[in-house]
Amino acid sequence: MATFTERWRQLNWDDIRLRIHSKTTADVERALAARQLSRDDFMALLSPAADAFLEPLAQRAQQLTRQRFGHTVSFYVPLYLSNLCANDCTYCGFSMSNRIRRKTLDSQEIQQECEAIRALGFEHLLLVTGEHQSKVGMDYFRQHLPDIRRQFSSLQMEVQPLSQADYEELKTLGLDGVMVYQETYHQAMYAQHHLKGNKQDFVWRLETPDRLGKAGIDKIGLGALIGLSDSWRVDCYMVAEHLLWLQKHYWQSRYSISFPRLRPCAGGVEPASVMDERQLVQTICAFRLLSPECELSLSTRESPEFRDRVIPIAINNVSAFSKTQPGGYAKNRPELEQFSPHDARRPEDVAQALIARGLQPVWKDWDRWLGRSSQHAASVAPQTKLR
Repeated sequence: MATFTERWRQLNWDDIRLRIHSKTTADVERALAARQLSRDDFMALLSPAADAFLEPLAQRAQQLTRQRFGHTVSFYVPLYLSNLCANDCTYCGFSMSNRIRRKTLDSQEIQQECEAIRALGFEHLLLVTGEHQSKVGMDYFRQHLPDIRRQFSSLQMEVQPLSQADYEELKTLGLDGVMVYQETYHQAMYAQHHLKGNKQDFVWRLETPDRLGKAGIDKIGLGALIGLSDSWRVDCYMVAEHLLWLQKHYWQSRYSISFPRLRPCAGGVEPASVMDERQLVQTICAFRLLSPECELSLSTRESPEFRDRVIPIAINNVSAFSKTQPGGYAKNRPELEQFSPHDARRPEDVAQALIARGLQPVWKDWDRWLGRSSQHAASVAPQTKLR
């Protein structure tokens, strides 16, 4: 079966950039009036010409968001299990060349983190590790994932790309979703930033969502690291191409798009292209018009003021009070962090800010025992208490 690599090879980076930058006011107006965006329409909404239409674009995006998701915004939190990494990447605080303290949580420490996170009110958890196949690979996940899963209503992962068989196994252990960001879809620029390790394999990473779809993973998260390449507009267009491919071929899965901009970290690089806050709003709204049913997520990389303004427009999934280091919730260890979050507010403060804007924070949107395989459903006790 074909993978997205086949479609990616048909896409010319410089041609796409030229087409985006050649879009006119008339192209933007046509896109805003379309009931279903074409690829050309999406290019128009990403283009510099669309900057003058930010208000009607935001109004249309908000209308579609309310139609599909009502006033709800789901909350999740990342749990960093390890900052060990066998890759050398120019933009990441966990890069193997950085001289930081390394830590992998054991069973007791994981339990302490889970208890601290549950005390904050979270039910949706994202497990994060550096990419280290031997120390935090499948054996580690087999050992710890079932115990973590029993304590939360949904469980997602952001770890190294795995095989289809591995994802199929993790699904039986309670895995609901996987976030895997391509970083950049420009292969030569990708090579400039990935200096050592398995992450150098551009195609293996590019085809990870295909393996997730074939494994039947419920939710697949996509994104580019905005600013890593010399054109954030082209990278965002490539994310859209990837999304459309996956929706066509693996329609049983749900999809999530994130918009991470480069943040300061140990040994990090400066952005090669800068997306300002206005352009980030433009991009978020363009994705909402492209795929009204898709989950759009905004992390604590962004400032509190920006998140409070933008979440009511088109976002339906947010993190709060994120700690980007192993053991960050039970014990504060800033020297271990991957990057410095911008929005450091406690979750109840983020929730209250959204309530003040007419939104409804959702800490839990299903019971653990619903919608799982029979093997997994039998392994966990039902939880009926709603927050």
